[in-house]
Amino acid sequence: MSRRLSLIVLVFAIAAGAGFWVFKAHRTETTLKTSPVVGFEILKGRWLRADGGYILEVRSASPEGKLDAFYFNPKSIHVAKAEASMQGAALKVFVELRDVNYPGSTYSLTYDASSDRLMGNYFQAALRQTFDVVFERAAP
Repeated sequence: MSRRLSLIVLVFAIAAGAGFWVFKAHRTETTLKTSPVVGFEILKGRWLRADGGYILEVRSASPEGKLDAFYFNPKSIHVAKAEASMQGAALKVFVELRDVNYPGSTYSLTYDASSDRLMGNYFQAALRQTFDVVFERAAP
């Protein structure tokens, strides 16, 4: 009888342990999916476009992906919209400029964690042309 009881206890212990690990894995996966603010916060700072003096400055990032962003060339250019999003594992940034000579020009960028750069495309609306661009984090 004691041997049978030991076997039952062992089976329940294994099942409980497996349940714990399944719960822990699920909880970790859920936490990662619902914590985008950590990923968006990495965007804060001044970003210098490698081919000139253009600066994109991100002062804050909300959990929903709204960015408080400013753009300079070298004077301030009005940022009509700035947002970050996760597309799969990729951290994306979209910025729309609306100002004199910037009638809806946009940046569509992807954050590259390995190089700490923003890379993507700039659509120059006045010229109706798209350019490949890279932003590097500027010293504070």
